[in-house]
Amino acid sequence: MTIQEAQNQIDQWVKTYGVRYFSELTNMAILTEEVGEVARIIARQYGEQSFKASEKDKNLADELADVLFVIMCLANQTGINLTEALQKNLAKKTQRDAERHFNNEKLK
Repeated sequence: MTIQEAQNQIDQWVKTYGVRYFSELTNMAILTEEVGEVARIIARQYGEQSFKASEKDKNLADELADVLFVIMCLANQTGINLTEALQKNLAKKTQRDAERHFNNEKLK
């Protein structure tokens, strides 16, 4: 599935099952909540914190997919083509960081 196909599929899902998009502000709050859930899993799975018994069934892949879903909702409702945006962003990073990371002593 391409990014554009995913955006289209999410748009169709929202219109079929979600009635309409939540407002941009509500979706921003939801995105923050979902990113927090990802952070919680990362802190427990890769950091020093441990899972509570009630958190054992949390799934990083599912939570990352939740983040992606909300990002695509925000893109759809604000008219952003994420394929184009990502291509432009990668070109910017490539030009800006062509030598930067190779010269970073912390990465050697």
